[in-house]
Amino acid sequence: MKRVSHLKTVLESLQFFPIVALLGARQVGKTTLAKKLLGTTEGETHHFDLEDPIDIARLHDPMLALKPLKGLVVLDEIQRMPELFPILRVLADRDPIPARFLILGCASPNLARQSSESLAGRMIHHAMGGFQLNEVGDEHAQQLWSRGGFPRSFLAPDDALSLKWRKAFLRTFLEHDLPQLGFNHSPERMRRFWSMLAHYHGQTWNGAELARAFGVSETSVRRYLDVLGAVFMVRVLQPWHANLSKRQVRSPKIYIADTGLLHALLNIGDSYDLQGHPKVGASWEGFAIEEVLRVLGVDYPDAYFWSVHAGAELDLFVQPNGRKIGFEFKNTSSPKATRSMRSAVELLNLEALYVVHPGESSWEMAERIKAVPLLELSKNLKLE
Repeated sequence: MKRVSHLKTVLESLQFFPIVALLGARQVGKTTLAKKLLGTTEGETHHFDLEDPIDIARLHDPMLALKPLKGLVVLDEIQRMPELFPILRVLADRDPIPARFLILGCASPNLARQSSESLAGRMIHHAMGGFQLNEVGDEHAQQLWSRGGFPRSFLAPDDALSLKWRKAFLRTFLEHDLPQLGFNHSPERMRRFWSMLAHYHGQTWNGAELARAFGVSETSVRRYLDVLGAVFMVRVLQPWHANLSKRQVRSPKIYIADTGLLHALLNIGDSYDLQGHPKVGASWEGFAIEEVLRVLGVDYPDAYFWSVHAGAELDLFVQPNGRKIGFEFKNTSSPKATRSMRSAVELLNLEALYVVHPGESSWEMAERIKAVPLLELSKNLKLE
């Protein structure tokens, strides 16, 4: 997979910013993308893998090692050496700039804190997820939904091997990767929490209920959630609060970020098992939300859901270019306009509400409400 859109974004960012941070979960293809970039870049290129003892030794004196370099410099697994951030600030302030830096990493407390403190105005972040529909092709949409976007999971020879890879990934991530990132929580407890969270996929956060199930405080379970969110494994969709007289829901909605991992946590083996599972609708909703945000170019901090206690709700609310757009996700090829949809249009003064479904046709359902197939998103959501 060429990951063309990610390559284009990183290249454009490197033209303007001295430092570009390519962030995402482990195993989504950040290193592969960086090597592709190194192979096509003219001029000098340099690559440091901060999990390789040889490269770590080369950076024993970071300023001495990095200051003479020119061209493109890639620092992979940057969270392993947070002490590099102050040095990168000095190197980024040179005029003219002899080298630009592409840093790769999973989020971690050190990475977030050091980059914000040391590199403000000098660095831009680009989040990279797993494979997307525009990369794998519409004919593989069902496989992408079932297996998720992690390259090795999606490209596995069969469903059984894909599931085996995902379960091994979960185990390794909890036992080895999280501790290396500075999260010192019990792997077994985090596994139980992650599995329980999978059953809340697509629902509003209920910290009190989860705290009772674990026998810990609400603060503790919220900390577990923050850990999984910080490493791109969980998506936390915040509620939108409009200036209304109605009581609005103020707890966030929770999604397992990758549907393949969601299905592994729920012991769903393949597409056939998925269609008969109680979470099939919520799973499809999370899958479709990721695709909508990709098409719109909207990041999660700028995406919301909306709900009032009286019953009206909206699965996704965004404001691209200041325009109020809503989305509902229905896992049926013949969705119907509902009172809740009409209420959302009126109360939020939406320009349009799109009802995204897995069918093949688009049609006007009601005033400002339109049904749109998931595979036709890019044709229908031209919001320029």
